[in-house]
Amino acid sequence: MQEFYMKYALSLAGQAAALGEVPVGAVIIQKNTGEIIGEGYNQREIKRHALAHAELSAIDAACRKLSGWRLPDCVMYVTLEPCMMCAGAIIQARIEKVYFGAYDLKNGAVSSIVQGFALPNQFRPEYHGGILQEECSQLLSDFFKRLRMKKKEGNL
Repeated sequence: MQEFYMKYALSLAGQAAALGEVPVGAVIIQKNTGEIIGEGYNQREIKRHALAHAELSAIDAACRKLSGWRLPDCVMYVTLEPCMMCAGAIIQARIEKVYFGAYDLKNGAVSSIVQGFALPNQFRPEYHGGILQEECSQLLSDFFKRLRMKKKEGNL
């Protein structure tokens, strides 16, 4: 099941890439039903907003669907390890588990740079990294490679 939902998150990340956004996608499901209750992809450039991360969009949609700020018995699948801001939002929303694809060695706040989910005196989501890691990493690598080529050619 993990691969099914991560592939869905990858499809959302692909939508972001097609729009010129960093390709990150996120999906939130209810654990007991498997129903997708929130989804999102990066839209920072389009919305010109620092908070338009995939995870925050998915959390917003899930909170609206459940009519509350707590997301108990929910699981998030995201193609890139969450940053500090998104890790904090996941903790605040009480999302039970997080599965991510690629590790973020520059900004990862779950296990790469900061162990945000292990801080004391807070809710501690369970997490697993490396789900479809190759596909998630490749999508990001290809995106940034194209971006560098455009910059080199003067198309940005």
